[in-house]
Amino acid sequence: MRTRAPGSTTVSTPDPARTARRRAGQRRTALVAAALALTGSLVACSTTSDGPAASGSGSGAGASGASETPRVDPVRLDTSFADPTSVPIDRPVTVRTSGGTLADVEVTSAAGTLTGKVSDGTWTSSTLLEPGTDYTITADATRSDGQSVQRTRSFHTVDLTLDEQTFAAVAPLNGETVGVGMPVIVTFDLPVTDKALFEKHMRVTSTPAQKGSWYWLNDREAHFRPATYWRAGTEVSVDLDINSLPAGNGIYGQESREVSFNIGDAHVYKVNAQTHQMQVFSNGKLLRTLPITTGKPGFVTRSGTKVIIEKFAKKRMNSETVGINRNSPEAYDIDDVRWAMRVTYSGEFIHAAPWSVGSQGYANVSHGCTGMSTADAGWLYAMSRRGDVVEYTGTDRQMTLENGYGDWNLSPADWKTGSALS
Repeated sequence: MRTRAPGSTTVSTPDPARTARRRAGQRRTALVAAALALTGSLVACSTTSDGPAASGSGSGAGASGASETPRVDPVRLDTSFADPTSVPIDRPVTVRTSGGTLADVEVTSAAGTLTGKVSDGTWTSSTLLEPGTDYTITADATRSDGQSVQRTRSFHTVDLTLDEQTFAAVAPLNGETVGVGMPVIVTFDLPVTDKALFEKHMRVTSTPAQKGSWYWLNDREAHFRPATYWRAGTEVSVDLDINSLPAGNGIYGQESREVSFNIGDAHVYKVNAQTHQMQVFSNGKLLRTLPITTGKPGFVTRSGTKVIIEKFAKKRMNSETVGINRNSPEAYDIDDVRWAMRVTYSGEFIHAAPWSVGSQGYANVSHGCTGMSTADAGWLYAMSRRGDVVEYTGTDRQMTLENGYGDWNLSPADWKTGSALS
């Protein structure tokens, strides 16, 4: 309440009610400030680290004895290839793990399981891959905390056309029984440039054991023979481990091959063009001596060691197939020559020649073949098989290596020089 004395300045007098309201407001402000201070201290006490919260029933923040859970690294697969959509087939696959210890690996496909083993923490395949094939890696590992985990990964191998793969045909056939002169013959449908690499993967074993070697006639054909004729009764196994093997010039082996065959009785037929006789030996024993005729002048039969290549109960023989023109006085065309056995690619056979029986044992009147009576030819045909040996003497025309199975016309030393590993 204000009063004004006459002739004096104005003086304020305190209002009791207003004073009471002001003091009440000051108390509320102090209470709010105190509450905010308390709330701030509580927020500060709840802040945590990046690691896991401490466990236990401690009564306050930062209680002693709390421990953090160890960090566990993730387990990842590391492989030898970068692009899983086009993995090369001519090198091993390796699998490792990061963040754990590798225990086992399995690599599977529709073509089968890829073999391999773990060594020093790395799994390495021991066989090459199939082209154009989907594979799945399944790896078992132990994590750093001792937990077993499994990881998988898929990949696809490079696609190859048939023009990029060479297939190996093998003679003899699997399960065949052949003569003691039969070489192992491998014929490739596309050239092999890296012969040394292929030869390292072309193995021949025999029981009883006989050492031998390969001879490359060219870049598509390789022969294997022992130093001397096979022993009668020998069992021979051929293992061509060439699948996916690089042959050179962007060509790869198309398929591995395994062939086993048997050696029959030792049949060796000795033909003397001067005496016009054939001696027939079986396991070293002379069975019979047959009168024969061989090639006349101009068509001289080759001397040297030949091997029976194939047999025909009947064979058409036409002179045009050996370079004799149909208009030549030497021309011939016989539909059903009996008991014919080929000994050269150029057209020399052993066969029945009833038209020359009068000359057999006395003169050489054929166009290079070895002729005999129908009865003798039938008897010889029945006992003979592919790979039997025919040794010719008595002429000045020599058998060559490539004209049939001419392998035995080289000495063992000369034969070894034909190996890509010699």
